[in-house]
Amino acid sequence: MGSDLLRGHLEGLLLAVLVDAPGHGYALSQRLGERSGGALSVPEGSLYPALQRLERAGQVTSAWSVTEGRRRRVYRLSPAGRQAATRSRQEWQTFSAAVDRVIGGLA
Repeated sequence: MGSDLLRGHLEGLLLAVLVDAPGHGYALSQRLGERSGGALSVPEGSLYPALQRLERAGQVTSAWSVTEGRRRRVYRLSPAGRQAATRSRQEWQTFSAAVDRVIGGLA
């Protein structure tokens, strides 16, 4: 899948996987890949800036954690992030249905 398609939706996708549970960057990237059946792969150069934008917007909080001797930044949804995830899902459903009506109608 082209990175241009992913770029406009990455923050909404991150919010969606954070609804499940908090996680560090690599774990979130893995969840995206798993939930998409391997269709989505997010490079680190896109992942962390998107998480930082979500944090600046107040939709995600983060804290350092040490697990198995490794220090990692763990991200979790804030209440505003949970609301944003719901809005993002609704917007996506409307958008994807409209695109499907246009593109899906091709013979």
